[in-house]
Amino acid sequence: MDRYSRQTVLPGVGAEGQARLGSGCAAIVGLGALGSAAADLLVRAGVGHIILIDRDVLELHNLQRQSLYTEQDVADRLPKAEAARRHLSAIDPHARLTVHIADLDAGTALDLLEGADVVVDGTDNYETRYLLNDAAVSTGRPWTYGGVLGSEGTMMAIHPGQTPCLRCLFPDPPPAGSVVTCETMGVWAPTARVIASLEAGAALQFLLGEEPAPGLVHLDTRSGRLVRLESGGPDPDCPACGQGRYDHLEAGASGMAVRPCGGGSVHVSPPGGRMVTGEGGLDLEALARRLSSQVGEVKQNPYLLQFDAEGVRMTVFADGRALMQGTEDRARARSLYARFVGT
Repeated sequence: MDRYSRQTVLPGVGAEGQARLGSGCAAIVGLGALGSAAADLLVRAGVGHIILIDRDVLELHNLQRQSLYTEQDVADRLPKAEAARRHLSAIDPHARLTVHIADLDAGTALDLLEGADVVVDGTDNYETRYLLNDAAVSTGRPWTYGGVLGSEGTMMAIHPGQTPCLRCLFPDPPPAGSVVTCETMGVWAPTARVIASLEAGAALQFLLGEEPAPGLVHLDTRSGRLVRLESGGPDPDCPACGQGRYDHLEAGASGMAVRPCGGGSVHVSPPGGRMVTGEGGLDLEALARRLSSQVGEVKQNPYLLQFDAEGVRMTVFADGRALMQGTEDRARARSLYARFVGT
């Protein structure tokens, strides 16, 4: 217990609370600035099982705000989930880490989150957040919402049935293209760290059997402003909480998504739906051999392969997804996928 001696002396923790953390499971969806920092805190706190879910590969610009990773991870073209696993395992070799290099969508959400006692939002888009809300409310699973843009950030701890859910406060996501993104507004790294800390703290409270402070926290670390907006109880007219409608969870996988925080990129899913790594996927070796005669150099590791063609950099993952960097034209992205990866 020496590792946790400064934590177990805290009121409400002790040996019993530490044991609860050790037997608990937290799922982190998105391992960027928020998710990677939260994962670091939860592993160090002794959470026994952490599910790491992320669809992306590391890029150099991530390092400005994603402190868990290194330049070597970028050079090795590691998926964020795998890079996170390696660094977290070095922090605590005894932590149980389940890695999903996958896209959490309507078709995979419930399976990917199975077994989690709490979910931490590390995503960068509204579509996935509303999907997380549906998945959490439908299963009664607590989760933490977090978001950062510029130097401002928001966070809310959500306990279905006891606090308002995301749709109680914001019934519908904003229309696509109607809000600014981190590509145009940037991200102030200290704000991301504060929001991640608040999310991790709330997740630990849930795992300890405590109820985090209710309400929506909004802060700006450059101005020093912090406010908490009281939120009351669940809204009986909420589509999810009050009416039991899970529109985002029941919508089905979209098959393609423009990354709102990446810019100039499109995610393409394999025809017929996505495959979760470990349950079947592409033969990357065979695909690399075939592509090398078409496009020349193909860079590969056990998780993905990458090549350039027609002005687009294509990163193809083992589960069949592809990230097309250099276009936001969905039709063109789908056409390139069909031509180089297959139908």
